[in-house]
Amino acid sequence: MKKMIFPACYLFGTILTLSSCSNAQSNQASTEVVQTQDEHADHHHTSDHNHTQHSQKSTPTVDITQAAPAQDIPPFTFYKVKSGVSFTNADIPKGKNTAFILFDPNCSHCKTEAAALAKNYNKLKNVNIYFVSMNDPALQASFLETFAKELVGKPNVEVLYDRNQDFIQKFHVPKQYPANYVYGKDQKLVTYWDGDKDINEIIKAYTK
Repeated sequence: MKKMIFPACYLFGTILTLSSCSNAQSNQASTEVVQTQDEHADHHHTSDHNHTQHSQKSTPTVDITQAAPAQDIPPFTFYKVKSGVSFTNADIPKGKNTAFILFDPNCSHCKTEAAALAKNYNKLKNVNIYFVSMNDPALQASFLETFAKELVGKPNVEVLYDRNQDFIQKFHVPKQYPANYVYGKDQKLVTYWDGDKDINEIIKAYTK
């Protein structure tokens, strides 16, 4: 499963490229945090030390991974990988459950989930299914054809390029790929999870 770390500096405009199915970045980031904390602990605090000034100069530590996902489908602009045409929240067909899958085309767990969904397409015909990725469209172009060919050309399935990182800014920042977010017919959040999940549980979550 792909683990993802977004440091506080992201909130100040730094957009990170996510690695696939590896916790190496996570471990490195954790180590850096520990080192920073240790350095601060070793800092000599004198009576005239100006804590206010120190806090103003420091970058705030914010764990955005703990924020709850959007309870309603937020405004967004993605782009269809095949055509490059924009796709917004206003384009979502009404009266159906909607599932967003934040994925990395190089992630083995994402490939496995896509393949499982494809084999069960007949049970998912009435669900809007959107595969969303921040990766280069060229890397996404053949994802369904290669791993989930039964989903290719289906009217309720689309692969979308998140060019402006709308998902992690407006929906949620998950800890692992693939990350699934299911919204009901009223476009309110029903459930979400990240990482692996049994396909029967996925189908039940998508269709309930």
